[in-house]
Amino acid sequence: MSNTRPIFGFHAVTSRLRQNADSIKEIFIDSDRRDHRARELIKLAEFKNIRLISCDHDRLDKITGNKRHQGVTAIVDTTRGYLAVEDVLETLAESARLLVLDGIQDPHNLGACLRVADAFGVHAVIAPKDRAVGLTAVVHKVASGAADTVPFIPVTNLARTMRTLKQRGIWVIGTDSEADCDLNTLNLDGPVAWVFGAEGEGMRRLTRETCDQITRIPMLGNVGSLNVSVSAGICLFETYRQQQDTAPIAIDKN
Repeated sequence: MSNTRPIFGFHAVTSRLRQNADSIKEIFIDSDRRDHRARELIKLAEFKNIRLISCDHDRLDKITGNKRHQGVTAIVDTTRGYLAVEDVLETLAESARLLVLDGIQDPHNLGACLRVADAFGVHAVIAPKDRAVGLTAVVHKVASGAADTVPFIPVTNLARTMRTLKQRGIWVIGTDSEADCDLNTLNLDGPVAWVFGAEGEGMRRLTRETCDQITRIPMLGNVGSLNVSVSAGICLFETYRQQQDTAPIAIDKN
């Protein structure tokens, strides 16, 4: 199995250059792109000593398997840059905010979840290695750079990882539109891991049983459920808000 894959689009490639340039083997750029955006990317790649290959649009289509590459793609080493959950937890100086995704199949949903995670300061996104989408080129494109700013941690056994989080004092909260508990009633000022299930299916049985709490998002309209990234955004914002409200405020005594 190849240890390389393409990522494409200016956001994704530029972010990877800034965050983890050592994982980039080479960058292909459309020879017709001479605009400011292309010049800035080329300058950054040269500064990072990354090999640049000028090519035509058709070659980029074949490399990416996608016509929405914006004229740039990078070939990255998939073995570089992955972390373990413990690596993230050991570095935290604040209450943990984690996002656990149980079997998300749609790369657009995963990309959107990564953008939400980046927006609300999530320390890591955790997902099973099997029966779930990984960090594909489409995910990188949709994430607009967030795939390189938020650690994405694929794990072999999701329930075991959740138990590890609980042992570390992290409150693991699952989401279900039929739950009795309401998001508005939760105290979220401590370390939290939010768990969201797959599109249409929700959390698997063992995942659900491993959660400390199951809650729902209160909704006023007729729609029965929300897209996973929208739901994650609502829950993560409320977590961030509560954690910020309880954070100590530095007082200037001068």
